[in-house]
Amino acid sequence: MLDPGLPIVDAHHHLWDRPGARYLLDELLYDTGSGHDVRATVYVQARSMYRADGPEELRSLGETEFANGAAACSASGLYGPTRACSGIVGMVDLMLGDGVVPLLERHIRAAGDRFRGVRNQTAWHVAPEINSNPVPPRPGLLSEPAFRHGAARLEEHGLSLDIWAYHTQLDEVLDLARALPGLTLVLDHCGGPLGAGPYRGRRPEVLADWSRRMRLLAGCSNVVVKLGGLGMAVNGFGFERQELPPSSEQLATTWHPYLETCVEAFGARRCMFESNFPVDKGSYGYAVLWNAFKRFAARASLDERTALFSGTAINTYRLPSSS
Repeated sequence: MLDPGLPIVDAHHHLWDRPGARYLLDELLYDTGSGHDVRATVYVQARSMYRADGPEELRSLGETEFANGAAACSASGLYGPTRACSGIVGMVDLMLGDGVVPLLERHIRAAGDRFRGVRNQTAWHVAPEINSNPVPPRPGLLSEPAFRHGAARLEEHGLSLDIWAYHTQLDEVLDLARALPGLTLVLDHCGGPLGAGPYRGRRPEVLADWSRRMRLLAGCSNVVVKLGGLGMAVNGFGFERQELPPSSEQLATTWHPYLETCVEAFGARRCMFESNFPVDKGSYGYAVLWNAFKRFAARASLDERTALFSGTAINTYRLPSSS
């Protein structure tokens, strides 16, 4: 492990139990306990453990309850020092407009002081081979007046909005950020630079287009960005197809243009590292991933490293200062 004493808050992970894919608290703590000093984690919406019945708009309460249960287990201290799911980003359908208010209050009651924000499924592309959601979202959701009306209610409750969007959707994210300047938008997975489907083999062109859009988005002070989530097939790096998983050196070198652009544009205090596990677990191991981030940030100042690895996540999601 590189710099094993550096405190880390993993700003983005999921838990689920699906056919052939189990990643619950035990699996998460196995990864976070692999050698790095992971103090806390943030659970993010993943259509996990929805209620099987009842009104459709209330079914996602099951996920918040599930994540809060994992957090309660972790907070007991019986499973080690990492405080898993210290912050919870759940699912409330923002297309309900003002109708989200009683639902937000239900989620806040279900998770207590751990409920920190909402994420809807918004990553969409016309090409069918570009898909990172088990249930494809409707196109143009971020621009829908009803969605924006519902998003405005988050600010009133002190909540943030996580957004997973591909780089081709960043203009929509920019419009949303400008329309709701008081709402903190958390852009997941480096803004989704694509490398699959029609973008395969067009890396320089995509990098230039993505960089231009990200620099425009950085002009909105209410936007922060998560650095990570680049191990998915839609990014086109192909780590999941390698005979052997990549080393931390390979990851740091491959991702350097993307991570560097984000930090230069947004500043370290508006950037935070994430694992995106177990989604990215098919491409590399947890310990290797954080070594890659540490290699990238090796020349950063102490204040910058603190922000990237823990400070920005603590401030954005209002986590306990002991994280």
